[in-house]
Amino acid sequence: MSDLSAPGFPEEEVRGRARAGVAAAFPPPGEYGRVLFGAEHRGDLYPGGERDPLDALRIAPPVFVPQRLARLIDLGREPDYRDVELTTTIGGFTSSLPVYVSALGSTRAAGGDLGLALSRQAGALGLPMVIGENVVPVNGYGRLGEAADRALLGRLRAYAEELPDGQGGVAVQQSTEDADAEVWNLVHSDPAALPLLESGRLAFELKVGQGAKPGLGGMTVLEADAAARLGDRYGLDDVFGDGRVLRSSTPGTFTAEILRQQIRMMRNNFPRVRVWVKLHPGRDVAESARVAADAGADAVTVDGAEGGTGWAPGAFPAQVGLPLAECLRRLAAAGPPPCLLVSGRMWEGGRAVKSLALGARAVGLGRAALLATAEDPQSGLVRFAECLALELRLLISALGKYAPAALDRDDVWSPDFPGIPVTG
Repeated sequence: MSDLSAPGFPEEEVRGRARAGVAAAFPPPGEYGRVLFGAEHRGDLYPGGERDPLDALRIAPPVFVPQRLARLIDLGREPDYRDVELTTTIGGFTSSLPVYVSALGSTRAAGGDLGLALSRQAGALGLPMVIGENVVPVNGYGRLGEAADRALLGRLRAYAEELPDGQGGVAVQQSTEDADAEVWNLVHSDPAALPLLESGRLAFELKVGQGAKPGLGGMTVLEADAAARLGDRYGLDDVFGDGRVLRSSTPGTFTAEILRQQIRMMRNNFPRVRVWVKLHPGRDVAESARVAADAGADAVTVDGAEGGTGWAPGAFPAQVGLPLAECLRRLAAAGPPPCLLVSGRMWEGGRAVKSLALGARAVGLGRAALLATAEDPQSGLVRFAECLALELRLLISALGKYAPAALDRDDVWSPDFPGIPVTG
């Protein structure tokens, strides 16, 4: 190596690419399944400052609280935070909190015992849960002797066995490869899903995109033997040079009319199933959400650029897609869909309350749900949700309100970030 240097230039990154070639566009493959990527707090995502605009917002309680007075009259006593009712309708499901578990697909981090433990705890909590894309094409459905801990049926059963009556629900996501595997037809005809279907707690989610890699399909790292088995269904690239390969899904092709027709097809073919649509943080996110809602979607999910737990080229979390704050701004300006679900670095009550105040119906837990479950497979997610619920009650009651749906844009304030609704 020569002694040539370039002070102030990303020299080590350039040298790393010169050594590794195409593999340097991705995180180290040895970290796949052990590290949740894209969670870094990147100041370069946000013009006008280094802080995430959503985090920079202040929750702004008023002095005069007419809704507290109404609650006082209703209760016959002074209300406090324990009187906040967090039960929320999410995409046709009744949830114990304004929270759902984000789509966790075939990535190794969500597989095995961890995925089953997460499903059980989400069910016990009565939180809606999304089963993400590519589980069936990669790991099987579960009827033909596939490993139950990785198959879709295993997650479905683990969730349903713990689910309280009248709460929760499962949304099964489908991408292009899932459609080829007829995932929705498998679930719809499965006796294990019948109780969910008959009680109105089954949804199908059409995946248009995801926050971790807007414009791309799902990506995972496969060992050589698994790659050989899946080569006829996915794009495979030998980018790592060590026997492991990159497995890529197709992102699908959408126009406004294609999206409308897809939703109509879902309603026609599965009339008892709720329809969810998941969007990536695209520049036309407001138009896309409006098209989905007008076509009859029960819920529209938007991942901010901060969202995602899976494998992505390094350039995507750093430079591709709109931050969640900007998605919320554009959606608010256009009029958000009736049931807007959002995700992106959700882990505590403040960020969740701000999102709810800016038009979201509920927020999604992805990395936080996985980490909490990994910490304690028996009760970690339950305790995490209990802490989040307390924070939500404290914050909402401080605003003089007693339900998440009562929050609005007047409840947040920012002096510094253009584009965020400012009050006061």
